[in-house]
Amino acid sequence: MRHKAMNCLALAGLLLLLLAGCVTVKVSLFEEAEPLKEKTISGYGPDKILLMDVSGMILEGPHRVLGLFKGATSPSRVKEELEKAAKDKHIKAVVLKINSPGGTVSAADVILHELKSFKSERQVPVVVCLEGLAASGGYYVAQAGDTIMAYPTCITGSIGVIAMKFNFRGLMDKVGVDTDVVKTGAWKDFWSPFRAASPKEKEMMQQIIEEFYRAFVNVVAEGRKMSLEEVKKVADGRIFTAPQAKDLKLVDKIGYLDEAIKEAQKLAGLTDAKVVRYHRPGSYRPTIYSMLPELETAGPQFLYLWLAGET
Repeated sequence: MRHKAMNCLALAGLLLLLLAGCVTVKVSLFEEAEPLKEKTISGYGPDKILLMDVSGMILEGPHRVLGLFKGATSPSRVKEELEKAAKDKHIKAVVLKINSPGGTVSAADVILHELKSFKSERQVPVVVCLEGLAASGGYYVAQAGDTIMAYPTCITGSIGVIAMKFNFRGLMDKVGVDTDVVKTGAWKDFWSPFRAASPKEKEMMQQIIEEFYRAFVNVVAEGRKMSLEEVKKVADGRIFTAPQAKDLKLVDKIGYLDEAIKEAQKLAGLTDAKVVRYHRPGSYRPTIYSMLPELETAGPQFLYLWLAGET
């Protein structure tokens, strides 16, 4: 009885403390991710070469519908790594390895913007290493590099823009489904997936992608120090092998990642340096880009993307 009474008193005391606000109990229903952590991969000394990775589709946010694109690269992740690197005075160079078929126009452009801003602020060399595939938006991002190196087996190029949609009209007719649309203007349902695109819509869409195409050509001309005419000769959507790309001045050297790291060390004037990278489990997102919606949209998607074959 005495033991029971003591337990009741202890329980009552704890309850009083909780009600008085003297005790805070934190209950988390989700695992909290930690900030980025630095990991040394090789080398030694105080100076560091940061190894960054752009792989998979290049997308604005984490697109995980039906498990698709889990390995995508977003501006949010790139921004976070660059913000951490900007605070570290020991970061003397960056090696950016790319293995991507491209992605959305906006995501590729924001990542390139962030890389160029970091270069301007920190005044450090950036060496790009193109791995198995660095096409379209992947090659667009590569224009941040002072030197572009490609694996001997790399496929690159595909300079161009594509806009596509599914047309569900035939399927809807088969299952007896129709749509009713109320709109405020003639083009409010522009590029609808529920009907075939009209000739005028295709003309309007062509004008839009031509503008994005000109931007792509300008970016490559500036990055590779080529004339617009030189770039346009190879900017018809074709892909190239690494030797072909080197002959066309789209890459500087053919080599592997270890050689890209040595090139970065040389450009930074370093004798010894650690190669580091940032890693973090979970989904900690502290930048403005992580506030973008994580929903797939049914609207037009403008893509710097290599799309093999027709859908």
